Amino acid sequence: MKSSALETLIGAVIIALAIGFFGFAYKTSGMGGSGGGGYKISAEFDNVDGVNVGTDVRVAGIKVGSVVGQSLNPKSYQARIDMAIQPQVQLSDDTSAKITSEGLLGAKFVALEPGGSDAKLAEGGVISYTQGAVDLWSLISQAMFAKKPAADTPKQ
Repeated sequence: MKSSALETLIGAVIIALAIGFFGFAYKTSGMGGSGGGGYKISAEFDNVDGVNVGTDVRVAGIKVGSVVGQSLNPKSYQARIDMAIQPQVQLSDDTSAKITSEGLLGAKFVALEPGGSDAKLAEGGVISYTQGAVDLWSLISQAMFAKKPAADTPKQ
């Protein structure tokens, strides 16, 4: 009888730990909303390749938020990224956003560069100055297969 009660207790503890782990993972992954408040802003890019919900948003390399949604603007055919920013980070309305990576083949993130304006972005604000993701393989392909002028062609 004692082993049955002990097995039940151990099973309950394992289930409680699993629930705690999944709750922690959900909260820290960025899937659980803005993760403690903050305000939402958005920006439109030509190319958001490699950016998904949960991707970091950084200022000066420090994570200040995360991507909470993405959609396609049906009029301009640009990708709209919605971001949740920590409330203590007050960005100016001339902030620029660009999609970059952690090295040559690293993970992508949204880098914000604050401007010098005194006006601040509020809830629902839109970043106007953006630069989309660079397609590295396209650049390599252009460099490798670019046509070079023939050596015997006279220069003018």
